Amino acid sequence: MLDERRVKLMTQLALYEQTHGKEDFKVSEYYRKDYVGMHMVFSFLWITVGYACLGAVVVVAGLEKLMADLSFGLFITLGAAAIAGYLFVLIVYLAVTNRIYNKKHKNARQRIKRYNHTLTRLLKIYEKENR
Repeated sequence: MLDERRVKLMTQLALYEQTHGKEDFKVSEYYRKDYVGMHMVFSFLWITVGYACLGAVVVVAGLEKLMADLSFGLFITLGAAAIAGYLFVLIVYLAVTNRIYNKKHKNARQRIKRYNHTLTRLLKIYEKENR
């Protein structure tokens, strides 16, 4: 005879495993600092590559005007503006990355705790049936 509670718990567990489970198990393999740090390093690398590409496009697009007005003061000013813009974008983007991945790890850990609790309840039902 099928136990209705057992079937409900098994259905909940299977649904979780198919929806959030795969990703949550991967996320929970890391400590929070390691998980966030890894994603911040990746973000830093992609921001740097993206900003360099954007800078190259801007320089190529305005190369003729830049060569016509080239002076040491203009060169220093443009360089300082480019570095300041890069640092601003980097700080903002890394702060957002930190917040997002901290929250993602926290939510994944909470869902895993609920999953483990449901699994424990199912195990208790099986133990009760075996007695």
